[in-house]
Amino acid sequence: MFDEQEPKSPTYYDEVIRKGYSRRDFLSFCTMMAAYMGLNQSGIAQVTKAMSEKPRLPVIWLHFQECTCCSESFIRSSHPIVADVLLDKISLDYSETLMAASGFQAEQAMLNTMEKYKGEYILCVEGSVPTAADGVYCMIGGKTSMQILEEAAENAKAIIAWGSCASNGCVQAAKPNPTSATPIHKLVKGKPIIKVPGCPPIGEVMAGVIVHVVTFGTIPELDSSGRPKAFYGKRVHDSCYRRAYYDAGLFVESFDDENAKKGYCLYKVGCKGPVTYNACGTMKWNNGTSFPIQSGHGCIGCSEANYWDSGRIYERASIFPGFGIEANADTIGKVALGVTVAGAAAHAVMTNIRKNTIINAIEEEGKASEKEL
Repeated sequence: MFDEQEPKSPTYYDEVIRKGYSRRDFLSFCTMMAAYMGLNQSGIAQVTKAMSEKPRLPVIWLHFQECTCCSESFIRSSHPIVADVLLDKISLDYSETLMAASGFQAEQAMLNTMEKYKGEYILCVEGSVPTAADGVYCMIGGKTSMQILEEAAENAKAIIAWGSCASNGCVQAAKPNPTSATPIHKLVKGKPIIKVPGCPPIGEVMAGVIVHVVTFGTIPELDSSGRPKAFYGKRVHDSCYRRAYYDAGLFVESFDDENAKKGYCLYKVGCKGPVTYNACGTMKWNNGTSFPIQSGHGCIGCSEANYWDSGRIYERASIFPGFGIEANADTIGKVALGVTVAGAAAHAVMTNIRKNTIINAIEEEGKASEKEL
């Protein structure tokens, strides 16, 4: 899908060495990326080969209605090569936040990339697009964000929507949405679009998407919402270290109670982990140090569409997949305990039945032996 450009250009590995990193650092980076992407041993070799042989991927990175937290998350990835080499080599074509150029020089850099790599560059968009009042709420260089998006998307090979603003509108699109903030997939048609939601998404997730495109020349496998399955295939609830407390019916009732100090489940104080698909519990932030639930705050569901309008942040959801009609936190523990007791009782009954069967068999065998004698 993505053909190599400028075969004589420096490869990612060349840039790693030029930046002063060792081959060990490079292999560590490739291994880390392959692991995050869910690849096996052969996948590590594929990533290493691609990063060693392929020249940089031409990318235009646009910023619209957002807070730049996606870029901030990316450059604070746990591995320095992400920010120092990967980001540096993919986004210097045009990135309003990170590039050194400004004004006409910056605009010319974008135009040059669009012309030189026509049909081959990747368009990354951070932020939603306001469509109210002819788009005047977000203008750059005299053009509305809608005009810039249309021009940049026309000859893009694929589009990556960074963060919840670009993926689903986020807080700007929350009611009453005065600027008519609109996510990218509702404005651009006929182009492959990868949604990487989160507020912000995890830096390694963002890097993993880029590395996948570089390695395999295609966009990653997406879920029904357009998100990479490798990173959004499981609920936060499924990988949460507090899940055992949930199953046992042990919940935090308020943020300052004894249960909170004991690290019990945060579902009753609004945790949206059971309905949120993201890699927070497995990848975490800040070099794998922590994530919101580990810090004592429930998941707010920031990688899900319309999460700002899906109820109060600190109010528990009454229904979620996995427990049928009513997921009542007050009774889940009792039900779990009842199931455990019932299971134990059933196990005891079955054990006694087996024992009696064996005893009866031995007695019958003994009687048969006596008759033979």
